[in-house]
Formats: sequence, C-alpha cells, structure tokens
Amino acid sequence: MSSGSSELSGGCLCGAIRFRGRQVGDAARCHCEQCRRWSGDTWAAVSVANVEISGDAPRWYRSSEQAERGFCAVCGSSLFWRTIGSNRLDVALGCLDTPTGITLERHIFTAFKGDYYRIADGLPQDARE
Repeated sequence: MSSGSSELSGGCLCGAIRFRGRQVGDAARCHCEQCRRWSGDTWAAVSVANVEISGDAPRWYRSSEQAERGFCAVCGSSLFWRTIGSNRLDVALGCLDTPTGITLERHIFTAFKGDYYRIADGLPQDARE
C-alpha cells in the first residue's frame, strides 16, 4: 500500500502503550546513524495522523534540534519519531497490529547506511532524505 488513509493500530512489546491513527504517508526505511542506533538496525516507519494513545504515555527523547523519539518507559520499545511541533508521528512498522496492508515504498538517508548490509530489494533509494 502506498500512502493511503487506512486506520492503523499497534502498541509496544509489553502492552503498556497502545495507539491508533490514520496512515497519511508512505512507508520508508531510514538508514541514518541516529535511526540505526535508536532501533538497533534500520528504522522502518509510516506517517500517521490523528494518533490516539492509550495506556501509559510514551517517554520522549529529543534526538536533535528538529526531532524527538517516543518509546515505552516499561519495555523500551522504540515506537515514534516526530518533528518538534508536528501533530503527525512516524510510527515503527514493527509495532503495528497485523495485517497492516502496508508495503515498504523507499529507503531514505542511504548515504549513511551501515557497512554491514546491502540494500538489494530494488526500491527507490534517496541518499539524503
């Protein structure tokens, strides 16, 4: 599925945080160093609007002047990325309830990818965004 408007839901590993919202962008895999460190490999996410969070509130870490990352304080699951001041969240694909109907559409920040893997799936690659 490319950018659409389907309803998505998901949560963290321990279930302390649940969320739901509407998909508003395509799914991308980020290869920048911050995302690799944050997720333990690459960060695959989709943009979601009108997000409703239930259960525990996520903890937020301001990772740069422009962005912050949300996670579960109980189990440590990496859940969200957002531009400071935005009402949209990028939500980790791995924490979505299945079936998602989502297909990865592109790779971003590939100029900064790790040296331990190749990108060989034929999807578009953007070196800087």
